[in-house]
Amino acid sequence: MHARRIPAVVAALSLLCAGAVVAAPTPVEVASGIPHEALFAVDFDGATGYAVGAGGEILASTDGGATWTREETPTRLSMLGVSVRGDRAIAVGQMGAVLVRGGDGRWTEVQSGTEERLFGVDVNGDGVALAVGAFGALLRSTDGGRTWVSSAPAWPGTFKDTAGRLGDFFEPSMYAVQLADDGSAWVVGELGLALRSEDGGVSWTVGHAGESSVDGVDPTLFGLDMRADGVGFAVGQEGYILKTTDDGASWTAIERPTHANLLDVSATGDGTVLATGMRDMLLSTDHGNNWERVRGADIATGWYSGVAHAQDRSAPLAVGNAARILRVEM
Repeated sequence: MHARRIPAVVAALSLLCAGAVVAAPTPVEVASGIPHEALFAVDFDGATGYAVGAGGEILASTDGGATWTREETPTRLSMLGVSVRGDRAIAVGQMGAVLVRGGDGRWTEVQSGTEERLFGVDVNGDGVALAVGAFGALLRSTDGGRTWVSSAPAWPGTFKDTAGRLGDFFEPSMYAVQLADDGSAWVVGELGLALRSEDGGVSWTVGHAGESSVDGVDPTLFGLDMRADGVGFAVGQEGYILKTTDDGASWTAIERPTHANLLDVSATGDGTVLATGMRDMLLSTDHGNNWERVRGADIATGWYSGVAHAQDRSAPLAVGNAARILRVEM
């Protein structure tokens, strides 16, 4: 894959309610690869960002996502999640793989203690990190990702969804995690499950669990973003969107603006929320009360599974199929 700047793709934005006329954001293709390549996740701290994908691919940016370079990695396993905070960066993926980027700029593979696929990771300013994955995998590190221990609840019998199934010999896969500097942490996954921790992931409580609202199957949540003011969003299967205004203590499902699977979400303090997924991309400029469909590039035919802001209020960047990186200009 070669990072390159490409002229903006002409795009249109239409409100889901007919007849409205609004200014159209423009998806700008910043970089792309070949059809069989893929990027699954992206994260930024300030202007520094990393995007990870198939075959152990890791791309790095130091200019807020304007340009990207490929970094050498010690694995060909797909990397599915990434987090950066200060000089710490962690990537996770297949077979429990965990890569940690050292001060010398090299990625080193460390032992995670699990062979379950890891989907998400986050690290805070104190070096505490959490990683989540398949079949209830929930790992915790206190040294910036160098060593890990399980921090998963005793799933059997611990939690119940509205149908009484969660916890009955079932270990839900968890897909996204976020960790704040004060130790607040949030995790989302199967059966509409949203967990919250106040002690850096040592213990967990349930903020939301299942509704059996998608053809009799509880919708899975794939993406999560919490703002510093306690407002947050979680997105998932069949256009499922949850919103919290109390720091994840409780969540409310909002009216679905799409039936596409939504894979990630990014929210900023000015009320902008961008949700990405399978053949759809949605934008809200009023804290999730109303949604507009972003059109252009290959959004209607492709998928974008990761989204992040380089800086608050900056244009969000989405990563996905064919190793494409789109910047959504507001």
